[in-house]
Amino acid sequence: MSLVLVEDHGPVRHIVLNRPETRNAFHHELLAETIAALRAAGDDPAVRCVVWRGAGKVFSAGIDLATLQGLAQNPQTLFGFRRSWVEMGTVIEQMPKPVIAQLHGAALGGALEASLACDLRVATTDTTLRFMETYHGVVPDGGGCARLPALIGLGRAKEMIMASRPVSGLRAEAIGLVNYAVPPEELDASVTALVADLLECKRVAVGLAKQVLDHAARPNLSVALDEELLAQQACMASDDFRALAGERRPIASH
Repeated sequence: MSLVLVEDHGPVRHIVLNRPETRNAFHHELLAETIAALRAAGDDPAVRCVVWRGAGKVFSAGIDLATLQGLAQNPQTLFGFRRSWVEMGTVIEQMPKPVIAQLHGAALGGALEASLACDLRVATTDTTLRFMETYHGVVPDGGGCARLPALIGLGRAKEMIMASRPVSGLRAEAIGLVNYAVPPEELDASVTALVADLLECKRVAVGLAKQVLDHAARPNLSVALDEELLAQQACMASDDFRALAGERRPIASH
């Protein structure tokens, strides 16, 4: 069974996380296949818009528990995994076409971080969105700290990350974390309507507008990503991080 499903609907490509038995938790293989699918969508001239979603009950629960415990025991492996996570966000942002994150059930930890790189986010009203990292003694280092303040403001970003406070899809819409929050039964139709509006606009102009808007919103993104890495290195020297290797709870499952 493929870990990532690719579905073409005319010029719209759906990239579907397909580990529903683990709540689409990311391990090395799922991360690699997702990056490859995103790159392929970006390179395919027939694709004008990408919808990123998850199979099963949730979008994604974040990083797989077994993967996380292995990373905590081997810091060098952790840095390699982190580079790939940052690469996933970079691929999304550098793609000259819109990417929509279709969120349902839960978008937690690293999965929520990755969705911040998408151009638009549509969630169900009952979706749970939460950064779990500080609860477990680490920091969001895949772009969460670097991207979130531009979306919801510094104060709310600090609340979500430093206090690890969850928000519902409805609350996420109110603070600007998602563009729309809709009842679960309306999610597909809402995304389809948004895609239709994007396709009505000219391809080149949409791609260039994306580039300019991203640069305007996050002119120092690369610096912030470097600071995330430095912060994570400091966390790794702490007793909290060393205890993480024996932690039984997933970093992003609450």
